Amino acid sequence: MTDGLAQIANGDRRGQAKGLADQVTDQVGQIILGKVTEIKLAFACLLARGHLLIEDVPGVGKTLLARSLAIALGLDYRRIQFTSDMLPADIIGVSVFEQNTAQFRFHKGPLFTELVLADEINRATPKAQSALLEAMGEQQVTVDGQTYALPNPFFVIATQNPTHQIGTFPLPESQLDRFLMRIRLGYPPEALERILLSGDDRRDMLDDLTPVLASRDLLELQAAAKHVHISAAILDYTQALIRFTRESPELEVGLSPRGAVDLIAAARCWAMINGHAGVHPEDIKVVFGPVAGHRLQTRHDAHHTAPNIAAFVLDAVPVP
Repeated sequence: MTDGLAQIANGDRRGQAKGLADQVTDQVGQIILGKVTEIKLAFACLLARGHLLIEDVPGVGKTLLARSLAIALGLDYRRIQFTSDMLPADIIGVSVFEQNTAQFRFHKGPLFTELVLADEINRATPKAQSALLEAMGEQQVTVDGQTYALPNPFFVIATQNPTHQIGTFPLPESQLDRFLMRIRLGYPPEALERILLSGDDRRDMLDDLTPVLASRDLLELQAAAKHVHISAAILDYTQALIRFTRESPELEVGLSPRGAVDLIAAARCWAMINGHAGVHPEDIKVVFGPVAGHRLQTRHDAHHTAPNIAAFVLDAVPVP
């Protein structure tokens, strides 16, 4: 255990966790310019033992964010390019008959690593997408009746292009619900884009990044996040938000119990990496959109569309 994480274990969680989070943000922020909030949300998602979906147009840095995080967090990394002809075996692995032993031997696929980038996940068919369901939900895969454990930590960062683009397959609700958060990067501010245009290629700068954590340290941070204090008043506020999503006539589907648990876990992690003594209402507000936005469904005749539905819920429920 590193000295910093030893202090976290001894009770000085706030300052040390915030310091480590700032180091990760600084490292990744050298590559992904002007996206501090999005980088911190991605880190909070990983601390909450969740999986991250990055949805945006091609070319805004989705893949670079995943690669940068893997380096800064000291995690083994593999990228899987999803295509329309991909099969589940291309992701999970395949059993091959070996003549010398007269037995089948399982050859692990690229899914068996600590941080997996599922690039352009919605370009694969639902059959290939479904290969991730058990892995993301239970941290294991089953092949030919045999169960194989995945590494710990295990994180999936998936990118997807907007669903109206050619050659995409929409992710089913069951797949979307496996992602703790969905974020968008968007275009960089003009002044920072000028740096991209006139400076070095950000991909070449990846070699200059140094790990801030080791994978074992990340596990300790995850354990520490579970102990961040959350008051009864904050739980009341969270349940009021959840209740509104289920009762509002504007919404077809509200937040599930799994989504509610994910909301609390994400808020705890966001509070910890920002040095808060406990979860604040603002912590709930910051993570509510990324956690709930892809899980909520509006009615066909609703006045609020998917991009602003989280803001609609937050505006409708008063803070205690």
